Amino acid sequence: MTLFAAARLPREILFGKGQRHALPAIAARHGGRAFICTDERLSKTAEFVEILAGFKAASVETLVYDRTLPDVPRDSVATCVAEAKAFKPDMVIGIGGGSCLDMAKCAALLLSHGGQLQDYYGEFKVPGPTLPVIAVPTTAGTGSEVTPVAVISDPDRTLKVGISSPHLIAAVALCDPDLTATCPPSLTAIAGADALTHAIEAFTASKRGTDADLPQKHVFIGKSALTDHFALLAIKLLGRSLETACRDGSDESARADVMMGALAAGCAFGTAGTAAAHAVQYPVGALTHTPHGLGVATMLPYVMRYNLPVAAAEIGEIGIALGLSGQGHDAQSLARATIAEIARLFRAIGITVTLAELGLAEDKIDWTAEQALGIDRLIKNNPRPFDIASMRSLVRAAYEGQIAPGTV
Repeated sequence: MTLFAAARLPREILFGKGQRHALPAIAARHGGRAFICTDERLSKTAEFVEILAGFKAASVETLVYDRTLPDVPRDSVATCVAEAKAFKPDMVIGIGGGSCLDMAKCAALLLSHGGQLQDYYGEFKVPGPTLPVIAVPTTAGTGSEVTPVAVISDPDRTLKVGISSPHLIAAVALCDPDLTATCPPSLTAIAGADALTHAIEAFTASKRGTDADLPQKHVFIGKSALTDHFALLAIKLLGRSLETACRDGSDESARADVMMGALAAGCAFGTAGTAAAHAVQYPVGALTHTPHGLGVATMLPYVMRYNLPVAAAEIGEIGIALGLSGQGHDAQSLARATIAEIARLFRAIGITVTLAELGLAEDKIDWTAEQALGIDRLIKNNPRPFDIASMRSLVRAAYEGQIAPGTV
């Protein structure tokens, strides 16, 4: 057996309580002018005011753009960049949830290479390095602080679109779990479920070979020894602490576990990629306007059940990482117990159980299946292949809540 591994990560990852206080010193190493992307709510917090004071003390000039919107509307990026150009920043800093981090990546891209955002849709369209990005997440879910992707919404397209390039990876990911302390339970749940879905889809992704051209032609290249390591760490941390963090947001140990889990999941899927749960969520999200993390988590148990015939061993390993006992179980029974545990965990934190509850109309099932099947970068990552009939069956099962063996 040939051992294969790949990982694309920031040059520096800093994690821990109080690490946000290092941000001014880190920024100063990259220059004296920092353009900051955040949102209106965060810009008014005491923590953000403290960060700005730290920049001033470090002699780093700042310009703040605090109008980042969820899902990063395409035209808002142009507005953001127009305000930043005259400032001539040395770096771009994203502080906030995944959308703030994606806005920072997009701003750095356009400030460095010009053009329009749509010039870079897809994989490997970014021609070279961008201004350094420092990513400071305040939620624990998307993993955008370590991934090579920025997701935006384009008014000319029904589905959200992505820009994928190793050049989009932040120079520094700075993760302080104290910044997540004020996340309400619902956001903690949705973000954490998103992270767990990232980890599980990365761990069960297809093994796509050891071809030397694969990482040169594709951003997401399937599972490998390194991505598996990060994925299992994420599953372990999220499995033991996500419920606690949702129930008691003041539990610092649980907050740290969940944030580290989201970070590790990002390290896994940023190279391995995600699969069918994400493919279905793109059209479902476009129709229902529900949060991304809620949609992928709703789909995950059904996708795991669909993949059971070809991925029982991997699903069983997920169960062990979640704390299930493997004794007395064959591979199939352990895998089924794992899927049941994921479904239980998601119900416990308030994740929607069916696509019908998410708001998907029954007459949109076929359209959803057709759109999902067309997202090739995700579908080719799924360990069990799809055709249109099997995709329709999966979406129907998730719509009706049919997760028992034999329904997909």
